[in-house]
Amino acid sequence: MDRATRFALYATSSSEEACDLAAKFAAAGEPVVVAAGGDGTLNAVVQGLAGTDTALGVIPTGTMNVFARELGIPNGHLDLAFQVIEQGFIREIDLFAVNDSPFMQMAGLGFDASVIEETTWESKKMLGPLAYLLAAVKVLGEKPPMMRLTTQDGREVSGVAVLAGNGTLYGGQFPLFRKADNQDEMLDVLVFQESGYRLVLDSLTNLVRGGVDLSDSVVHLQASHFTVRCESDFPIQVDGELWGRGDCAQFLPMERRLRVLAPEHPMVSRFSEAMKSWWGWTRKWQGIS
Repeated sequence: MDRATRFALYATSSSEEACDLAAKFAAAGEPVVVAAGGDGTLNAVVQGLAGTDTALGVIPTGTMNVFARELGIPNGHLDLAFQVIEQGFIREIDLFAVNDSPFMQMAGLGFDASVIEETTWESKKMLGPLAYLLAAVKVLGEKPPMMRLTTQDGREVSGVAVLAGNGTLYGGQFPLFRKADNQDEMLDVLVFQESGYRLVLDSLTNLVRGGVDLSDSVVHLQASHFTVRCESDFPIQVDGELWGRGDCAQFLPMERRLRVLAPEHPMVSRFSEAMKSWWGWTRKWQGIS
């Protein structure tokens, strides 16, 4: 509370309000806008800041806080998160958009978006991450439509779900996009070709082996521009929030990077480090590059 007098505090009641407020501050030339919340709140603020010089400050107070973990911003330590803001080190990261909606960490089409679609706000508040697991059990019993992904250079691949990562982490602390780098102007893309419980079994098996993309049923590629089409509509999520539904999703890089107040020397969680070490060891043992 000692720091409260150094900020103008605003409470928002919707993502639209958070976006409009951030855009208003950016237009007024404010150097920093600090967002306190989870990935959905951050995404709303980023939509208002996209294309501007205003930097984003992050106070992670959400369910997963994937973006904050990606940048090494202390999670669950309010004073340490404020210290990152006060130190003033700015990292510029790539910003992408799906159907003109910016995202800073990842976006998903199909399965994981369906899980988010089925997860209510009330269940998240009551159960936390468990709410997503319960929704996943329901979604796994459904038969998804087949999608076709086409890259700018003509590569094509079909699947039932697509995940695109700008950063390495997914769902909290899992480095699912192991080749992702949010400063390389590329997205790490996973196309899942199996549905139902086979999707989960394959993913878990290959996580143990060293990477989801090792599965014969998962196609991995890197691209900056690509389009996903389907004969029927499918759910789309950006940064863990449901964007809506559509039969076409176009992924493009945004013209300007996002400026974020981040640790100059990130604090990486022991869990993530252990996962990365395990994956590196298993891949070396198996002779996989």
